[in-house]
Amino acid sequence: MTARPLDGIRVVDLSSFVAGPTAGRMLAELGADVIRVDPIGGAVDGGRWPLAESGASLYWTGLNQAKRSVAVDLRSDEGRARVIELIAEAGIVLENVAHAPWLAHDELVGHRADLIHLHIAGNADGSPGVDYTVNAAVGVPLMTGPEGLSTPVNHVLPAWDLITGVHAALGIVTALRRREQTGEGAYLELALDDVALSAVASMGWLAEAQERGSGRERQGNALYGSYGSEFATADRRYVMVIGLTRGQWRALVDVTGTAEVFTALAAQRGLNFDDEGGRYAARDAITAILAPWFAERTLAQIEADLAGTRVLWAPYRTMDEVADVADRAESAVQYVDQPGIGSVLTARSPLRWNGRYTDASPAPPHGQHTDEVFATVDQPPGRR
Repeated sequence: MTARPLDGIRVVDLSSFVAGPTAGRMLAELGADVIRVDPIGGAVDGGRWPLAESGASLYWTGLNQAKRSVAVDLRSDEGRARVIELIAEAGIVLENVAHAPWLAHDELVGHRADLIHLHIAGNADGSPGVDYTVNAAVGVPLMTGPEGLSTPVNHVLPAWDLITGVHAALGIVTALRRREQTGEGAYLELALDDVALSAVASMGWLAEAQERGSGRERQGNALYGSYGSEFATADRRYVMVIGLTRGQWRALVDVTGTAEVFTALAAQRGLNFDDEGGRYAARDAITAILAPWFAERTLAQIEADLAGTRVLWAPYRTMDEVADVADRAESAVQYVDQPGIGSVLTARSPLRWNGRYTDASPAPPHGQHTDEVFATVDQPPGRR
């Protein structure tokens, strides 16, 4: 196997749900020996949906690929002592365990002074929070959905969890680099609500709301500040079309043969459609003009007509269609033989090294590596 950047690095993963396991999986994909520690009965999220026909959690196995699994009685003093010894030996621990004095940094650093310890929380004040509560509190559901709707619309993707996982992996790698340079460990804290707040602030949404004195209105499927809309096709499919740049916009106009109509509309409205703001201001009229072109064509015809152009577009797909497309192409997914499930299409690292993806590995059965891992930890230091 080709050497990977984090070969030789060991991480103890005591996290559950999405953010922490995502970070651990990313580190494992980069070569780290990530040891997942769970209670004897299994992880709190070990049976979370979606499930395979066997009843095994596709969610859990997908998030914990390429790791090793240790099962310990975490309620006993002996079990906790063994995990602390494992953490001290590894030198890096990732966890999202709330209110556990035995995992407090002051306790752990007493066993290894240069420990890298990353703690994930829901909210920065220590109160519980998950992606869906954080998303509500940061204002996104009241910006999402069709115009005129008065009720919130949650997203189905736990975006803040996933982004927090990326931040956590980056934080650990950065702390590891710092330890190599200075010999110092680090205690890092990362909260989902901080990640979400930082993200919306970085896009100017908070500053915009302060200037306007109100939040942004719902836009439906429109692209805020530029042009984008969904269109129905002749065969009852939908496509999303974006005119983000001037070149993309002009390509869309050329393909649809609507140049004269838009020249007249721009003159009538006193707008410049080469400017994003101009396209956004006239978005409803633009959509009405373009809609017949898409409605007269099937998805296959649209794909053929737009092939080789600069038009930015994509079909709306169901998840089974996505799986089918991914299955037929070299991509960031591949099949693995997952114990308890069988052959399953799952993720591999989206990073391509010199043009190549790295192979995915299955998630371990619960407790598979307990004896193996503790056999090395229990040896005297000179014999490990």
